[in-house]
Amino acid sequence: MTQRRIAFAASPAPDAQTALAELTAAYGQHSLDRADVVVALGGDGFMLQTLHEVEQRGLPVYGMNCGTIGFLMNAYAVEDLPARVAAAEEAVIHPLAMTAVQRSGAVVKALAINEVSLLRAGPQAAKLRITVDGKVRMPELVCDGALVATPAGSTAYNYSAHGPILPIGSDVLALTAMAAFRPRRWHGALLRNTSVVRFDVMEADKRPVMADADSRSVTDVVSVEIRSEPTIAHRILFDPGHGLEERLLDEQFV
Repeated sequence: MTQRRIAFAASPAPDAQTALAELTAAYGQHSLDRADVVVALGGDGFMLQTLHEVEQRGLPVYGMNCGTIGFLMNAYAVEDLPARVAAAEEAVIHPLAMTAVQRSGAVVKALAINEVSLLRAGPQAAKLRITVDGKVRMPELVCDGALVATPAGSTAYNYSAHGPILPIGSDVLALTAMAAFRPRRWHGALLRNTSVVRFDVMEADKRPVMADADSRSVTDVVSVEIRSEPTIAHRILFDPGHGLEERLLDEQFV
């Protein structure tokens, strides 16, 4: 079998940079234009960054953990990397598309692999109106924030906010509230992945809200629309027996 051409990418962290030097010395380095696969060195944040950078190229990404959190990463080792990559299981995930409108009227669009979140940006709780597929489902949610998460992102911020873990490949999105004050203790809902979710910010001048799509932040939003983007597919590679579905199951039995 022909060995695949690897493009290595590393976060600025010292451990990741050391790993980059070791691996390129052992296996060489290819540009993205010539590569068959990308190996990302860092933590989950860098993995998300790498997936966004290669989303128009259709390249699979094999991550190795050189950071703090490595849910999307494989264990780091220099030895036998080409064989590990060749044997890896592939998970395909589709991102969320966010369209945020700011108080100025500016429109900002971004993609999110994990989640799109809205967070209060001032001392007072946010007031949000939630519409699903054109129907108002919650006229007023008073909270610290709310988010929509994909199955791949359901173990991240969503899980910390007491949202559900979603099986990989399920046609479901999680809508989760953070510190809901009214309705008291409302945690959220499960929605079809074809749903279009809209948040309207009420009293935006007095209760400012920011939106975030995989760490791309937009301040002073007045509305945010979120939908799944099935035309874009992110390909993530995992060592056999340690795929995303298995990891999601493990998280539920800790």
